[in-house]
Amino acid sequence: MLRFDVPQVHANAIRLDAVITFLVSIAALGFDLPWLMLLLVVAGFVRGFIGHYRCPIHRSSLWLMQRLDRAGPKENAGAKMFAAKILFVASAISVVLWLAGSSLWMAPAAVLAVFSFLEWAFSFCAACWAYTLWYRFRPQQ
Repeated sequence: MLRFDVPQVHANAIRLDAVITFLVSIAALGFDLPWLMLLLVVAGFVRGFIGHYRCPIHRSSLWLMQRLDRAGPKENAGAKMFAAKILFVASAISVVLWLAGSSLWMAPAAVLAVFSFLEWAFSFCAACWAYTLWYRFRPQQ
């Protein structure tokens, strides 16, 4: 379902958001700093439930991309908001597992690292693909 009630997002600003997600996930995993995942919980919540333009990370990404004249074409925000909701859920699971004292917090962090890398490097948004499939095959009401 396309979202026309929220502003479109610039493609390359979204890619820069993915770079930040990748770097935070890798830093959390590589330096054993699971509390860094809290940044992704907040970013995922704001982008997914409130809107990209309210997220300080996205606003910084957009500012930098526009400054470099590399913001890219605008895309519908619906699928990107769905991806941000998945970011929120996965990073929240990671934080909950960490708070519970489990080393399994690394699993969702690793998944986020992989998929944010795919978004950043190849413009492949797995959540966007799932979003499209969901609306294509779900029963119409």
